[in-house]
Amino acid sequence: MDFVLRNALVIDTDPVVALPGTDVLITDGRIAAVGEGLTAGTVIDCTGRIVLPGFVDTHRHLWQVLVRSFLAEMSLGEYLEKILRPVQAVLSPEDLAIGTLAGALECLASGITTVQDYSFAPTFDHAEAAVQALRESGIRAMYGYGQPVFGPACSEEDVRRGAGLGGGLVDIALAPLGPSFSDITVVEREWRLARSLGLRVVTHVAGHDNPISALRDRGLLDANTTFAHGNDLGDDELKLIAEAGAGLSLAPAVEAAMGHGKPMVRRTRALGVPTGLGVDSVTVVAGDMFSLMRATLLSAHLSEGAHVTPADVLRMATIEGAAVIGMADRVGSLGVGKQADLVVLRADDLNLLGAHDPIAAVVSAAHPGNVEKVFVGGVRSQRQDVRLQLDGLSSAAKSRIRPGNR
Repeated sequence: MDFVLRNALVIDTDPVVALPGTDVLITDGRIAAVGEGLTAGTVIDCTGRIVLPGFVDTHRHLWQVLVRSFLAEMSLGEYLEKILRPVQAVLSPEDLAIGTLAGALECLASGITTVQDYSFAPTFDHAEAAVQALRESGIRAMYGYGQPVFGPACSEEDVRRGAGLGGGLVDIALAPLGPSFSDITVVEREWRLARSLGLRVVTHVAGHDNPISALRDRGLLDANTTFAHGNDLGDDELKLIAEAGAGLSLAPAVEAAMGHGKPMVRRTRALGVPTGLGVDSVTVVAGDMFSLMRATLLSAHLSEGAHVTPADVLRMATIEGAAVIGMADRVGSLGVGKQADLVVLRADDLNLLGAHDPIAAVVSAAHPGNVEKVFVGGVRSQRQDVRLQLDGLSSAAKSRIRPGNR
């Protein structure tokens, strides 16, 4: 369906600008024009509305809605031992699919139209079930087929089969444990497998033993890699990420809650590291991008490096996040020809009234309740249709899954 969003306050992100009284024309699921006086067969009046690119979550474990808010003051070590170890031992493909679908719908409800789902799927059956759930949700996704922290590694045969699951709105990536948590011979084998299959690598990283240098020294560091966290990486390691054109996903809310280390968003800005934002885990934090943007902006006051503005944070949540997972040519801004992944916010809701700077208001004051419409590839998300059915399925899955003692 071709349509025009008429008379909106349009916020684009490349560069970040606010354009009052502006139309966005959508043709064949793509952005055809942004301007005034645009026409189409269907007109959607957006007076009193903000229209901006859909948010991009660059690191998330979608299935963890099944253990949401299990222990909000949990440290990283407790999370590993009390949630991941017991739950991953029993997580079936069906459980993974239910959690993935619920998590994807939660994303859409708050305006996240693209998500990198780091899944921890130990078998092909798990991966197949999760990818099918992503398709059912209607979200755009990069599915990270990866090894659980506890449990058997994905077999090479399963990874090769899993690489064929991509298509449409779902890309496939390899999500290994990586150089901070695996023997380097295993790392080298997994990185070369990903390259042979044309897959992006997404992985967690920590600062001990110079993991980025280890990849560089073996010819494995390239632009087709996304690292998550790395709060204790030294500046030299961060510079290597920037020089390679790779990306870094920060999860400031989870990193603060679980004690990953000092906030680092100002350091990444100063060193030129492409930076995206990730919710990571709803076991301890909220699952929306608005909360995450606020956490990012606030955390900047607690770190050293380049100044960070609301516009910078909005870019991390959109176009820069898209670049971090290799999708900037498709999503993240309102460039002509890009996929029509869009969010419509009610600008006249009480929490947004009186805003002098609409860009700052989106970052510092908006919340999921302001989201009125969400489009992925020009298709409006009907994200509430399966809620009742999903609630029942999720409850049944939770009854089987028993995290460790609180």
